[in-house]
Amino acid sequence: MASSLTKDSATAGSEKTFLGHPRGLANLFMTEMWERYSFYGMRALLVLYLATEVADGGLGMNDATAVAIYSVYNAMVYLLALPGGWLGDRVWGARKAVAVAGVIIMTGHFLLAVPAQISFFVGLAFIAVGSGVLKANISTMVGHLYRDKNDPRRDGGFTIFYMGINLGAFVAPLTIGWVGQKVSWHLGFAMAGVGMAIGLIFFFLGFRNLAPDSSRVPAPLDAAGRAALMKKAMIWLAVAAGTYAVIGLSGVFTIDWVLWPLTILGLALPAWYLIRVRRDKDLEEVERSRMSAYVWFFVAAAAFWAIYDQSGSTLSLFAKNSTQSTLFGFSFPESWYQSLNPLFVMALAPLFAWVWVALSRRSKEPSTLSKFAFGLVLIGASFGVMMLAQGVASGDTKVTPMWLVSVYFMQTIGELTLSPVGLSLTTKLAPQKYASQMMGVWFLAVTAGNSVIALLQLLGAPTDTQGWFASLGALAAVAGIAIFMYRKKVQPLMGGVH
Repeated sequence: MASSLTKDSATAGSEKTFLGHPRGLANLFMTEMWERYSFYGMRALLVLYLATEVADGGLGMNDATAVAIYSVYNAMVYLLALPGGWLGDRVWGARKAVAVAGVIIMTGHFLLAVPAQISFFVGLAFIAVGSGVLKANISTMVGHLYRDKNDPRRDGGFTIFYMGINLGAFVAPLTIGWVGQKVSWHLGFAMAGVGMAIGLIFFFLGFRNLAPDSSRVPAPLDAAGRAALMKKAMIWLAVAAGTYAVIGLSGVFTIDWVLWPLTILGLALPAWYLIRVRRDKDLEEVERSRMSAYVWFFVAAAAFWAIYDQSGSTLSLFAKNSTQSTLFGFSFPESWYQSLNPLFVMALAPLFAWVWVALSRRSKEPSTLSKFAFGLVLIGASFGVMMLAQGVASGDTKVTPMWLVSVYFMQTIGELTLSPVGLSLTTKLAPQKYASQMMGVWFLAVTAGNSVIALLQLLGAPTDTQGWFASLGALAAVAGIAIFMYRKKVQPLMGGVH
């Protein structure tokens, strides 16, 4: 299928050369797969490295501090997706935003590979910033490949892209996790940097295959707007630098001086944004009503993500401290548990899609509210299982790995039930004025959930007790039951949305 350069340029992003889809999808698939490889590979090591004794190459932090750092890091990744999307829309365009973000992420991983504590935390900040910007823009570029929004290939393209995410997330702990725990922590972090570098190579080589819209800035700032933005950024940067310089020179600086402000920001910003949207006088009455309903879903989703995202923190520490690292005579590092969720997603997602379609044809598909409620109950029940596992692992007893396998399995089913529904509800309940921004608001539920866990850790709540798992699990389960029981009262607030 030979064609001239001119023809290629004219039809870039529309030729059927990758599984029947625009060939730019292959480049975005590989970019995202390798970016997720670097992201989840590093994350599989993060808490274990923080909590490992200095003599064994770690940072020797207590479990509470390690979980707080992990939770704040997760919260910032999703919080920064909002300004990341804004940069793509107003300043750089999606293509440049992804390129810049990828370089920042790669730099961050290589900074983690340097055996110095200051380098480690600067690298962590780089990865959080880069991941937030990339997350907000690369999915938009997939949409750009399909010029017609009703293109029947569109959903299939996003499905292929989604599989790339999970493929990268599955392989990462098996390779980076093994090298990090068995060979060298810093070599593992360097592998994550190499992974992002490979992703960037695929991205840059595929420029000519991407849609022209990916290079455009949809709503560019004028010169005055850019100058004002730069001025505000410099002022805030100077204030932050000055504040921390004073704290550092006074000799009282600890990691808490970073964790507390970021935790408060992760709780305050989502609350402020929801209130701001709800009180917007430009909204019609039905839109305000829908936002009132959405607030309850948002709070419930935050409870879900607060538990779900502990897969790489409290569950990793439970794997390290209280779980056997052998199964059927095969020994493996604790980081390998992080491959269970993407494995289950790849296995179960097609099954769930088929089940929903089959039930819909029989007019028996559960309502959106019922699916949301079931996801919450299931994530709560998974922590009920963890409560039992924690009880079995008393003293020096280590439990079988099947406890954690069952917990990750339950959480994956909960994710597949609640997460797509949450995205769908967000688009349905979003006011017209905030149609695009509300997708970023959905990500803020992850920020809020992780910030709650960080706050509990900073306040000294122990994570290695049955009470920890029982209380959080009960909270999520009760929220799910409440949504199901009061679904007929919530439905009218949704303004005709089903």
